[in-house]
Amino acid sequence: MKLSGVAAARYFARPEADRTGLLIFGADAMRVALRRQEVIAALIGPEGEAEMRLTRLPAGELRKNPAALNDAVKAVGFFPGPRVVFVEDASETATPAVTAALKDWQKGDAQIIVAAGSLTAKSGLRKIFEAHPNAYAIGIYDDPPSREEIEDILHRAGLRHIDPAAMTDLLALARMLDPGDFRQTVEKIALYKWNDPAPLASSEVAACAPATIEADVDDVLDIVAEGRPGELGPMMRRIEGQGIQPVALAIQALRHFRSLHVVASDPGGPGAGIGRLRPPAFGPRRDKLLSQAQRWGMFRLEEALKVLVEADLTLRSASKAPQMALLERALMRLAMLGARR
Repeated sequence: MKLSGVAAARYFARPEADRTGLLIFGADAMRVALRRQEVIAALIGPEGEAEMRLTRLPAGELRKNPAALNDAVKAVGFFPGPRVVFVEDASETATPAVTAALKDWQKGDAQIIVAAGSLTAKSGLRKIFEAHPNAYAIGIYDDPPSREEIEDILHRAGLRHIDPAAMTDLLALARMLDPGDFRQTVEKIALYKWNDPAPLASSEVAACAPATIEADVDDVLDIVAEGRPGELGPMMRRIEGQGIQPVALAIQALRHFRSLHVVASDPGGPGAGIGRLRPPAFGPRRDKLLSQAQRWGMFRLEEALKVLVEADLTLRSASKAPQMALLERALMRLAMLGARR
């Protein structure tokens, strides 16, 4: 049988011990690995591997000895409890051995978990699981996780009290990060909130989220966008001392002001526009961008973008003018423009 969507997510969290087997396949090896780890742990429990109730079989071994899978499924364990035989890195060459094991499976045998890469609809391995009345086939695709999946990850990490704004940030973070990185970030947040009964706040998500940009570059852009020209000179010296190239800083400035323009020009207002940013902004950073966009407005931001585009083109031209001084002049012009309300 074939499972997908919410039904698949629920099955991963609470698999049925009396099923013959499960095929998990997908192009993203990390996503497949996380899912098969989850389902195996749910089936055999935390002590299952230590009690030798998990047997691992590389798919390559089945080419040499096709009967190895059926032997492992029928083997009687020393410890009581459900058993799993896991076939890793399976391909079409494993189809005969898996077909025979599924056909001979009886109640009380170990459950067969097969992990594979990308499989087409014509795949023999997929067909035997999808056609089997007591087995499942689940494809793992690159779609972002659903809210239900994210809530399950949070609950497993012990995070049950979450502010609505923090949940919005976590949903955006899950779309931005790889599944493994997102789980690691959730674990980091859970450690951060250890023994803290207060609901998880948006600022705490921001504190634990992976950094996406140099903090000092952020400081320069905030000085410009918030209209603080008196602070720009010293910060530019600091940036220059770190070896950051003018062209790189100009690119970051263009991205920043384009993001502000996206927020300010949204038909639903800046509050709606802030949710369209990619990558998303979190916590205090989100509030700061919203405030800056409201400060400038759509038309002044278009003027700012023209200044930055001209500066960027000059930096990339044959001009012999000192590049950092040229960019600092453009940023100072914007900072002074931003100081006007």
